[in-house]
Order: sequence, then structure tokens, then C-alpha cells
Amino acid sequence: MTVNGGGRQPDEQLYAEMGRFVEELTRAGVLLATGGLDRGTHVTASGGTITLTDGPFTESKEQIVSFALLEVRSRDEALELARRFWAIVGDGEGDIRQVSGPEG
Repeated sequence: MTVNGGGRQPDEQLYAEMGRFVEELTRAGVLLATGGLDRGTHVTASGGTITLTDGPFTESKEQIVSFALLEVRSRDEALELARRFWAIVGDGEGDIRQVSGPEG
């Protein structure tokens, strides 16, 4: 799961609620990693030319600012956990994506 910028600014209540949710996911053994992402550098490769552009970028709501890597049994379980996550966070945007490895 990813969270884009431009959403609710964290406060003590959000940190407390999210902390309880993270503890629950950790105890259940589904949370593999979580973290925030800095502005970073955008990379564009075209015709053999590589261009590196440092942030901030114009549309912060389109930038991924944090992530959670979960190992779940099904897409339905991922969607349910995402619903619970967004019920805590409130307004905002993000994505749910499956991680693919060398085995497909």
C-alpha cells in the first residue's frame, strides 16, 4: 500500500491510532515493512540521455510519501486492510499493488 502526499497532516491522535494498527498487523505477521519516503530525485531516461531532477515536485498529491509492505493471503485481505488503514487516515490517495518477484 502507498500513500500520496497532500492528505491529512499527522497529529498525535493519528500517530496513536496508526501505532495500534501497526502493532496489530505486526502481531498477525502480515506487516513486512513500513516507512516514509523523502522527496527524492526523479529519473527520466530517453534516447540514451538520463536526466535527474530533485524535488519538490509540482503535484505533491501525486508523490508517494509512505508505504506499507504486507504479506497477505488474498487480494480481499489486502483490500480489507486498506479500508481499515484509510478509515484511520481519513482523506487522501494511495495505491494497493502486488509485488512481483522473479517467479512472476
